[in-house]
Amino acid sequence: MIPIILSGGSGSRLWPLSRKQFPKQFLALTGEHTMFQQTLERLVFEGMQPPVIVCNKDHRFIVQEQLTALNLASQAVLMEPFGRNTAPAVAIAAMKLLNEGRDELLLVMPADHVIDDQKAFQRALAIATIAAEGGDLVLFGVPATKPETGYGYIKSSQAAELPEGVSRVDQFVEKPDAQRAAEFVKSGNYFWNSGMFLFRASRFLDELKRHDPDIYDTCLLALERSAIDGENIDIDAATFECCPDNSIDYAVMEKTTRACVVPLSAGWSDVGCWSSLWDVHEKDDDGNVTKGDVVVRDSHNCLVHGNGKLVSVIGLENIVVVETKDAMMIAHKDRVQEVKQLVNTLNEAGRTETQNHCEVYRPWGSYDSVDMGGRFQVKHISVKPGAQLSLQMHHHRAEHWIVVSGTAEVTCDENVFLLTENQSTYIPIASVHRLANPGKIPLEIIEVQSGSYLGEDDIERYEDIYGRNEEHGVQVKTVVR
Repeated sequence: MIPIILSGGSGSRLWPLSRKQFPKQFLALTGEHTMFQQTLERLVFEGMQPPVIVCNKDHRFIVQEQLTALNLASQAVLMEPFGRNTAPAVAIAAMKLLNEGRDELLLVMPADHVIDDQKAFQRALAIATIAAEGGDLVLFGVPATKPETGYGYIKSSQAAELPEGVSRVDQFVEKPDAQRAAEFVKSGNYFWNSGMFLFRASRFLDELKRHDPDIYDTCLLALERSAIDGENIDIDAATFECCPDNSIDYAVMEKTTRACVVPLSAGWSDVGCWSSLWDVHEKDDDGNVTKGDVVVRDSHNCLVHGNGKLVSVIGLENIVVVETKDAMMIAHKDRVQEVKQLVNTLNEAGRTETQNHCEVYRPWGSYDSVDMGGRFQVKHISVKPGAQLSLQMHHHRAEHWIVVSGTAEVTCDENVFLLTENQSTYIPIASVHRLANPGKIPLEIIEVQSGSYLGEDDIERYEDIYGRNEEHGVQVKTVVR
């Protein structure tokens, strides 16, 4: 059995903690490890192969770092240039495996879900395996215990031809209103749609080809034109752009006669919004969930998430407060589903707070914007041991670098030299330069930029060891040095 981990979501309903360039699956929201890492750990048991991971191309370095932190490996990373929903993502993964002569069962799992009971999960998986080996396409359904309006629902019925514990899917219902959701729970025949599936690779592709040939044909061509570098598969953007945007549910499961459901009672949550996060956390005597430097007085059933500043609340009920360095979000728990619409409004206004945190992660380390004015910007830059930034040049800004700790190897035009703690240097406008860390501890520097334009797109890359060529509008040139 091969896990297919879908890690392409943006998690916009968990803004401002989740950002486009660092979404919720890569955050430690429910424990010491991130949700992506918890998903990886859940799949380490006998009979389960290393996963195939599908992620946005922008997140590939985060994926690799979080795998490495757990001492785990993947057997392939499919890098999407942009999202096209779950059906194309799984199709390309299945096609890749079949091209290698492999037709194992595929366990499709989002990277950002919570499953508290590992033994219950494995019991459900064992039941689902019997059905999937018989040619059925299995969906894991969570028994609907309360009228949730943020989940899709599945109606099921018994079928004599299916193994014990497996029922036939009768109907899919998208997120209902509160009244219909209450009726579903009362009937006892409905499950929440977990978005987790089990089927054989060839069976899924047969059904996809029959019911949505446009996705099938486009994915086949996109895989054929993709660039392969070891385990990394860079999906061809021009072809993939033509692929219909559709989910496994709509493309296959609602149309096939072989869709079935296996109950999953394992403490599942998709942590899809702030109220879901409140649900899965331990609460104090007043029902409050707090994280960070938080003081709560005379408040009940609130979620208060601090991220540096002291956050104090008085006399609130059923309120969510989330503070980050550059944004704060306050909402009633009953309306947290509207955070996605808020993010859309911010995007339309061109606000950058939906894209990145003040601390921005790069394959070589990270940088944190400390201060900014009309013609200056101050950053705290951290470079991992052995890592280096690209060889680059800026047209509109100069830079001053001050080493706080560690050792910096500086390239500035034809000069290469070392700087140590408390030493500094100046990079003039239009100088070709690079910062590297030749040491064994992180390099910490303060960078002061000054000039007429300080945007991140004012960069020409000449060399880059991370293969970030022609990304995000960055110009790339080749020089002989």
